Amino acid sequence: QVPLVESGGGLVQAGGSLRLACAPAGSIFMIKSMAWHRQAPGKQRELVATITSSGLTNYADSVKGRFTISRDNAKNTVYLQMNSLKPEDTAVYYCNVEGTYYSVPLYISNFNSWGQGTQVTVSS
Repeated sequence: QVPLVESGGGLVQAGGSLRLACAPAGSIFMIKSMAWHRQAPGKQRELVATITSSGLTNYADSVKGRFTISRDNAKNTVYLQMNSLKPEDTAVYYCNVEGTYYSVPLYISNFNSWGQGTQVTVSS
């Protein structure tokens, strides 16, 4: 599988903003879908936002109008811009990337990888 590198979490006051970034490391052939999930303490992991290879986006109702998912295809990087943060947004955020890569020279394999998670804490 292909490891993902996440960055951008931290502590912010309610109403503030943060931007998360995630990129796969390795010889990527093509990125298909990219997504952000989150998991709060004691709760199940939930889908936050997705973006397809053509740029179509989808959001959880709880973040619509506040969060924006985007991707830089040249850098194989997905971003999550989080504005107007609320204490209930506090969670570990995970990126998920699906695509294909060169597992060995000239041989393309599928991958579906998860990031290690980055903590986002919103204080009231």
